[in-house]
Amino acid sequence: MRRAAYGLVVGVTLGAAVAGPARADWVWPFKGNDTGGIIAWEYAQHNDAQKLAVDHCAYYGKVVKPLAAQRYYGGYISFACIWRPAPAVYPGALRVKG
Repeated sequence: MRRAAYGLVVGVTLGAAVAGPARADWVWPFKGNDTGGIIAWEYAQHNDAQKLAVDHCAYYGKVVKPLAAQRYYGGYISFACIWRPAPAVYPGALRVKG
């Protein structure tokens, strides 16, 4: 009796797993790490994409460098997180130590 019940439970579980949707078409609308990230175009239409990117890079102590934008359904906005650029050095400028 125990084997029959066990087999029934396994059969029902496998049947539910096979019958359920795979959800292979869904991806996160925002992904990133310390080097940059991507924001789904549809997500960017309803949220402030620039603020999302700035906040994400600020978490790592970096600034945003926009890279590309695919402005269509299924496209992404990509950005890089870079270290703060060094201040520009102008010829003839005085250097102040401090």
